[in-house]
Amino acid sequence: MVVWINRTEPTAEQITATRKSAALVETVTVEKGTYSPRLVVLGTVQPERDITLSPRVSGQVQQLSPKLVPGGMVREGDLLLQIDPADFENAVSIAKSELEQAEASLAIEQGRQSLARKELALLQGTIDETNRALVLREPQIASIRAEVKAAEAAVARAELDLARTEVVAPFDAQVLDRSVNVGSQVSTGDELARLVGIDEYWIMAAIPVRSLRWLEFPESNDEQGSAVRLRDPDSWPSGSERHGYVARMIGTLDQQTRLARVLVIVRDPLGRATDAPPLILNTLLETEIEGRPINDVVRLDRELVRDSDSVWVM
Repeated sequence: MVVWINRTEPTAEQITATRKSAALVETVTVEKGTYSPRLVVLGTVQPERDITLSPRVSGQVQQLSPKLVPGGMVREGDLLLQIDPADFENAVSIAKSELEQAEASLAIEQGRQSLARKELALLQGTIDETNRALVLREPQIASIRAEVKAAEAAVARAELDLARTEVVAPFDAQVLDRSVNVGSQVSTGDELARLVGIDEYWIMAAIPVRSLRWLEFPESNDEQGSAVRLRDPDSWPSGSERHGYVARMIGTLDQQTRLARVLVIVRDPLGRATDAPPLILNTLLETEIEGRPINDVVRLDRELVRDSDSVWVM
């Protein structure tokens, strides 16, 4: 009975049916043209110049500039600190005295040589060339002249050391840190302060390797590459942005992200000449890079692209 039921039970059949329905959509008219792709990545703000200021002579700090404080702005040539110059002034005086003594010795020896010339004229033809140089005291003259040159070099070195007691700003900069105060004893190579240049900053942007072909890199230092817009939505006013340009590509990939690194230059990063928001070192910025122009293409809004690579066409 069970066998008969299994053999005679009905089987399900697949019915091919198409459900017709209409989707209500909005359409846009597109045209071909020349457009530039825009790459939006993250970039890190770095200084173009970053130095640790150190003294070139040893001594006690006698004076500090009021500008030499964290956040202070200094101009190229500004006096930042003064090392006690007393010992160096004494060294200059001693070196000048030794120079004067050597010059006096040279003058005396030149007088003796003049007298020897007169005596040699009376002995003309009786002295050979070797003895002639000795009679004219030429070796003595050469030795004293060497002493004069050494004394002149000593004076120049003493004056140079004296000049180095004044530590000045090597370029227009902002002070990030200071490590000394009035009365501090400093030696050659000690850290006095950290300065960063304020004429331009660098933005290190991480770019996928496959996107490098869209960027324009300058062929010389006088040219500019792809235009760059920088934004910081979290801290800048709405609509604020800074502008820069691609300068060069760093020749290695980041070891962690395996992304290429591109150097972007921004002039006047602190916005001293404009009302633009200042850049802050080590911050992450939204970096939009304008790529090479592409001819005869259609530009679509991203919301019109479906499933990442499909577009509905009517």
